[in-house]
Amino acid sequence: MPAERFDFPNAQGQKLAALLDRPDGPTRAIALFAHCFTCGKHNRAARHIAEGLKLHGIAVLRFDFTGLGASEGEFANTTFSSNVDDLVAAADHLRQALTAPAILIGHSLGGAAVLAAAGLPFSWIAKSCRLPMASEGLSP
Repeated sequence: MPAERFDFPNAQGQKLAALLDRPDGPTRAIALFAHCFTCGKHNRAARHIAEGLKLHGIAVLRFDFTGLGASEGEFANTTFSSNVDDLVAAADHLRQALTAPAILIGHSLGGAAVLAAAGLPFSWIAKSCRLPMASEGLSP
């Protein structure tokens, strides 16, 4: 089944371009995928993960963060926090249109963003993702 293309608004009202990959049979769950820094919803990892999950009955929403791919906005004006906000907007859209995502998946920086969107403290995310801490020049 081909992916469904649609847009949903972020917190600033900008349109974020999305694809929903659905399994051929019944949907057991929905996953939300966050791509890597400067990548997009069509990135190879995103496509392969979506295809693999579809085989197990899991639908996957993948989208372009603000300013990337077909999404509106200026990439230069985005931050880690705005990426987290985009993820929350994607989850809210899923919750309203279908059901809340049961699985959060992130590739590279998208992995740190899904951990933050899930409510984990920044210090834990930095340690688990091997990010430099504030003493090394990075703050939340």
